[in-house]
Amino acid sequence: MQAIEDDPIEVRRNKRQALIDAGKNPYGHAFAYSHHIDELIDLYAELEDGATTEDEVRIAGRVMAKRVQGKVSFLELRDATATIQLFCRINTIGEEAYAELKDLDVGDWISACGVMMRTKRGQLSVAVEAFELLSKSLRPLPEKFHGLADKEIRYRQRYVDLIANPEVKITFEKRFKIVSAIRRYMEDELGYFEVETPFLQSIMGGANARPFVTHLNALDRDYYLRIATELPLKRLLVGGFERVYELGRIFRNEGMDQTHNPEFTTMEAYCAYSDLEGMMELAEGVIQAAAMAACGTLQVPYQGTMINLEGPWPRKTMIEMATEGAGEDVSFDRSLDDLRAIAKRVGVEVEEPWGKGKLISEIFEETCESKLIQPIFITDHPLEISPLAKKKPEDPNLTDRFELYICGHEYANAFNELNDPVDQAERFHAQVAAKDYDDEAMGYDADYIRALEYGMPPAGGIGIGIDRLVMLLTDSDSIRDVLLFPLMKDEAPTAKSAGTPASADAVAASDQAVFVPIEGAPLISDEPIDYSNVVIEPLFEDSVDFETFSKSDFRVVKVLACEAVPKSKKLLQFTLDDGTDAPRTILSGIRAYYEPEELVGRTCIAITNLPPRKMMGIDSCGMLISAVHEEKGEERLHLLMVDPHIPAGAKLY
Repeated sequence: MQAIEDDPIEVRRNKRQALIDAGKNPYGHAFAYSHHIDELIDLYAELEDGATTEDEVRIAGRVMAKRVQGKVSFLELRDATATIQLFCRINTIGEEAYAELKDLDVGDWISACGVMMRTKRGQLSVAVEAFELLSKSLRPLPEKFHGLADKEIRYRQRYVDLIANPEVKITFEKRFKIVSAIRRYMEDELGYFEVETPFLQSIMGGANARPFVTHLNALDRDYYLRIATELPLKRLLVGGFERVYELGRIFRNEGMDQTHNPEFTTMEAYCAYSDLEGMMELAEGVIQAAAMAACGTLQVPYQGTMINLEGPWPRKTMIEMATEGAGEDVSFDRSLDDLRAIAKRVGVEVEEPWGKGKLISEIFEETCESKLIQPIFITDHPLEISPLAKKKPEDPNLTDRFELYICGHEYANAFNELNDPVDQAERFHAQVAAKDYDDEAMGYDADYIRALEYGMPPAGGIGIGIDRLVMLLTDSDSIRDVLLFPLMKDEAPTAKSAGTPASADAVAASDQAVFVPIEGAPLISDEPIDYSNVVIEPLFEDSVDFETFSKSDFRVVKVLACEAVPKSKKLLQFTLDDGTDAPRTILSGIRAYYEPEELVGRTCIAITNLPPRKMMGIDSCGMLISAVHEEKGEERLHLLMVDPHIPAGAKLY
């Protein structure tokens, strides 16, 4: 019996069953409320302390708190708009109903009918005359969310996050306003039609990205989930639509980090007879409309920096910026070897097949991108990286294309759209040839070429990242904070201590999602390991003398921050507390095994007295320790993590 009483879920299940046995439905029925709570707060804002009205109201919501004081009880009820106190007296609702009220749990949904009053202490309340249980909650709500583990639960169990953290609900209400404002601006102000294009595509195109592949049983063939909506939308220009846009989901089979999720939302728009100037005006208008809807101002704070969204926004060419960033001329006048040398000097991992255009782009991104804080259009992108944009008439190495940068990130990408079918076919062929070394290159879309052969009018086109825009306008530093249900790695159950009473917080988080690294979690697991498939490196035959070994300074470090290194598919950049006053930066090539956010707050081991080593232009001051083995022919890696109670800077012996 004691074990049951100590298990909050079991106690609530017993209450549910007792209601059913008594012929009562613990999961209610429809209820016609008379007001939302925020309406009552406004209507009775002037009600005096101690005053009672005869105004009857009917409200419903979730019980967020309960205090029983003899023959009087106070409940805190929250609906979709606000919270109000319920004042419940045994003399008013009767002994039987009062006993049922005392049996309610925090988290239960109820309806309440009564009259408006304000207590002598000034608390606006509903004096309850009757109530009804609408839905029995079987899991207790956590008291609060804090720390790394709770942040992971928040993303996985967004439904609990929305209950426990009202500010999260505000973030998503702003997101809804932003999306609505964009639609109104596009349709009411600019006269665009919103259209729908296929999610399943037989050829991947419209962007350079790795796709998701699925199999359609009816046709017994593979299809791609769309990586862009560009090519179907431009087919509609061929068909005679003049202004079209689509606001919807895109899927790219790429990494997850603070600003990237494999499924995300974009708006792409195409306008016949327009050009880059028209797309710049559209970008400014859309973002300003979204800012006014969400924030009521064009002066928007983001992570401690005030961003001025008032236009017009400045514009510079990519070559101008790359030259400024590199400190020397970066242009097509330089030799390929010169550009490679500059790229390596500024920290770019140069790949052999890259031409001048790709090198110029990489130099720009490495030296300039992170410094572009206020809105700016970067124009004149190299042809090599712009397979769907028109060439500049005065320089065939460049295209009529811009990217909009804010806070060091790209927010929009726009072209003067290529409408020459012969030129487009040649660029598709070049993309196909690039697949030998670039798994993100596009395929050859013969149907799109056929569409262009019927004639597409000159047009401007633009794509705007909605999730990143929402991050900006809600001051959110992670894309997961603006996605209701962000993609997460598979969850694994946490071990439960047999016979140990569970606290409310522990029960609320039980069976919770645990962030599991791709190749397994640093947690104790009951899953058996087939050691016959495990291969480890042979032990070194050479010995190292103790004096040499003892010079290696192994220290416990705490992960303060972790992020993917831009333009690197392997590296994570760690900011570490090593017990000194200065944070330590270490880069580690473990991106294939861990997502950056899951490592924040972890306690790890590092060698701290290695000389700084420059990686991707960043000094890496030490080395994090990992365990590596091979299993079924694949490498497995586990970052060594230790008891979080060990303080930062503790030395290993």
